[in-house]
Amino acid sequence: MSGPGHVTASAGELAGALPRWVTHLRAPNPGPMTLDGTNTWVLRAPEAERSTVVDPGPDMAEHLAAIAEHRPFAAILITHGHADHVEGAQALSDLLGGTPVLAADPRHGVPFGDVSIDGLTIEVLRTPGHTHDSVSFVASAGDERVVLTGDTILGRGTTVVAWPDGDLGDYLASLERLSAYRGVVALPGHGPALADTGAAAAFYHAHRIARLDQVRDAVRAGASTAPEVVARVYADVDRSLWWAAEWSVRAQLDYLHGLDREFPSGSAGLDPP
Repeated sequence: MSGPGHVTASAGELAGALPRWVTHLRAPNPGPMTLDGTNTWVLRAPEAERSTVVDPGPDMAEHLAAIAEHRPFAAILITHGHADHVEGAQALSDLLGGTPVLAADPRHGVPFGDVSIDGLTIEVLRTPGHTHDSVSFVASAGDERVVLTGDTILGRGTTVVAWPDGDLGDYLASLERLSAYRGVVALPGHGPALADTGAAAAFYHAHRIARLDQVRDAVRAGASTAPEVVARVYADVDRSLWWAAEWSVRAQLDYLHGLDREFPSGSAGLDPP
């Protein structure tokens, strides 16, 4: 799930040709929170018998059938538990005859660690922030690597910190962790692939710090609730998306409250979301 923000372009240079062991399938679920649709990534090392699929996406028969054309599969991997990424996982598993679903949150699959599958090495990076269960995958085949970032880094625009499940402090730490992957292609959950995961992560981090300054200024100017902050900071964003912007603002207020207990928290004076 992506989200509104002043940044609408890509967070860096777009990737050129992807490694030949990476196949991109886009779910037909475009929208303001999914951009062009959810990206499903199929990975199969050269000469390998089985594929691995990351984020099967929504439970849409057309999309799941397109994924199944790349069978056999060793595993179905999940970056996080939002429905536009995981809803179709069980249906796909059934379609494939019981392929295991692996996820950080046991509600969505079997928890797992780093794995090697038919010539493919997949390292699991904990990258919480967008959601508490968000992970990224560093996939390697031979001397080529890619980072599958889920919604932690998008191919275009910025992502929502889905408060209260998401946490801005966690998100900033995750971006710092991903900034180490300089020159490694990013395969995001929405939008086009990016040429440099590390550069995109650094861009996102700087954007979030700048947004915190805007939130501080809005509160100093008199905004006392998250909706009031949204109205000031996201004034140039379509009002139909302000509900999603409020998630991030609540996360920002909670983060600033943690730094300064006198600063209002994300819940101060507000009804539960």
